Amino acid sequence: MDLQHADSTPRAARPRGLLRAIIVGSMAILFVGAAVGFIAFLSQLRGVEIKPARTADGIVVFTGGSSRVSDAMELLAAGYGKRLLISGVHPTNAVRDISRSLPDNQSLLGCCVDLDRSAVNTRSNAAETRRWARERGFKSLIVVTSNYHMPRAILELSHAMPDVTLIPFAVIGDRWRDEPWWTSGATLRLLLSEYAKYVAAEVRVRLADVGVELTSDPSDQPAPAPRRPATAQAN
Repeated sequence: MDLQHADSTPRAARPRGLLRAIIVGSMAILFVGAAVGFIAFLSQLRGVEIKPARTADGIVVFTGGSSRVSDAMELLAAGYGKRLLISGVHPTNAVRDISRSLPDNQSLLGCCVDLDRSAVNTRSNAAETRRWARERGFKSLIVVTSNYHMPRAILELSHAMPDVTLIPFAVIGDRWRDEPWWTSGATLRLLLSEYAKYVAAEVRVRLADVGVELTSDPSDQPAPAPRRPATAQAN
């Protein structure tokens, strides 16, 4: 009896040991995969601002980062696009609030700038940009946003309007210029957060491509009563 009991103990322990090994191995694979993916994500980020190689029908800038709008206005003034969409403007902000920060571009704000106040995230930015581009008949757009945000912005825009040519213009923030990202805890946290959002968006887009919609498209929401696009001046 004692020998049988002694033999049964290792046998009972084997399944637990195997399960533990599987769990540890799976976590290790996930960690390595996430690390490789993060490195691939970082490789997409530009470290310097490079002017677009060509002009486009329009320019779109996503609000949320320092100097994005001013850089987009400079591109518009230089003739890189016919019109500019500022997407994600706070509902309480008026044109005069923007004009105060851009005193040298009053004429452009009055003729060639449209404001989107309904977008609240990158996906809705893309949906509103699609509506704007279709209304204007634009087939090419220069996309202005921060370098760390550009991969997700291009992903969402490409999914929303695959027939439109997208030309990225990545804005480099002062913090990125002043110090390497790996020496700043705040910058590292920002990059990790953006990488997680990018992976989530990538999964959702891939599933949508095969007909699986995890969440409804913002463009599928009931549209408000028809009205002219919010612009700096009626055109």
